[in-house]
Amino acid sequence: MQGTVATFDQTTRSGKLLTDEGMPLEFPASSLAEHIRHLRVGQRVFVETDGTTVTSIKIWN
Repeated sequence: MQGTVATFDQTTRSGKLLTDEGMPLEFPASSLAEHIRHLRVGQRVFVETDGTTVTSIKIWN
């Protein structure tokens, strides 16, 4: 699925996003793809979940 970054804490590398379906999800640092160093609010991302837990985030090009 796809979504938009709502918040991102550079220190903890965690944050919140809003899916295109309107579902708010929190994401842990462990869900970020290896190459991601920073996310900005409003940035588009690809999101994988196992239901309600974010398992992977990749940058939208």
